[in-house]
Amino acid sequence: MLAQLRDFKPDNDSVTPLYLQLANKLSAGIAEGLWQPAEALPSERVLSDSLSISRVTARKAIDILCDRGLLTRRRGSGTYITPKLEQPLSRLTNFSEELRQRGFQPGSQWLVRTSGIAVAEEILALGLSPNTAVSRLKRLRTADNVVMAIETTTIPALYLPDPKAVTDSLYVYLGEHGRAPTRALQHIRAVNANADQARLAGIKLGAAMLHITRVGYLENGMAIELSHSYCRSDYYDFVAELRR
Repeated sequence: MLAQLRDFKPDNDSVTPLYLQLANKLSAGIAEGLWQPAEALPSERVLSDSLSISRVTARKAIDILCDRGLLTRRRGSGTYITPKLEQPLSRLTNFSEELRQRGFQPGSQWLVRTSGIAVAEEILALGLSPNTAVSRLKRLRTADNVVMAIETTTIPALYLPDPKAVTDSLYVYLGEHGRAPTRALQHIRAVNANADQARLAGIKLGAAMLHITRVGYLENGMAIELSHSYCRSDYYDFVAELRR
């Protein structure tokens, strides 16, 4: 690793500040997978000694990457690569599937698994009749034990009579029972974390989050899923390829 670090040495003759050069080089290294998610970045001292730069230059470069959400500082421990999930907007996949494809270990912390009568929003989004029974799930979605999102889901009880039957992936459960959504409509907007969301996600009050509302449909066109996901913007990216 120390030998590889030499490739990150800033150019003293460049008009670009040394700390910005280093930040950009480290950013490229992270994107190329030189360090794995949750792995520790070399310390300021190691960067300084290996690259013949000042500790101040190393610190400023790390500060920039922390601001970009690429690095996370842990008090008394060091600076670590921030786990990042990039989810394509052109394909319907589930959270666990996306994480496994990128080398993360997905997990869920269940907060609510209960049944009830559909409320107005659920009736409208899912095309239900009044007084229809529904199952509601609320959980924290994690990657390598880091909270990535807070998710609430409503499924008509016709398709999920016992919400506690879902122990891991909801989509896997629905697929096993021939009820997996084949398409979905998503709306994404930026929000600021309220007190409860900040507490659950371990972020600051008012921190930026992505609010994703999704309605999933069966092949016959019936709506089966209404989900609200509040995703940490420092850990979660959506990627769309546009063509002309």
